[in-house]
Amino acid sequence: MMANRLTQLEESIMAEDNFIVSTTEHIPGKEYEVIGEVFGLTTQSKNVVRNIGAGLKNIVGGEIKDYTKMLDEARNTSVDRLKQNAQKMGADAVVMMRFDSGSIGGDMQSVAAYGTAVKFVK
Repeated sequence: MMANRLTQLEESIMAEDNFIVSTTEHIPGKEYEVIGEVFGLTTQSKNVVRNIGAGLKNIVGGEIKDYTKMLDEARNTSVDRLKQNAQKMGADAVVMMRFDSGSIGGDMQSVAAYGTAVKFVK
């Protein structure tokens, strides 16, 4: 994929509210100044129903769709919070967005979206 093209994820994020969140360092046709680092965090807990379903799936193998759904929701929430925090900083976009995730105890999953908040130069 060419570096100057927006990825499908970036295009869908941008289409929602015109606030650009890019996994790349450069946004085609835009010059910007760096404001600083920005984060969006969430922690989701697994519920009893998900744990029972996961236990059964663990016996037979395959994807644990409830956990996949939980992680997808957590990623979306963390990106929403990233955008909100960047806008509070006066940013027009976030570049170099990345995800990190991990378990807390055995029953919680934390997801962080992070990147660099930037302001467009007019």
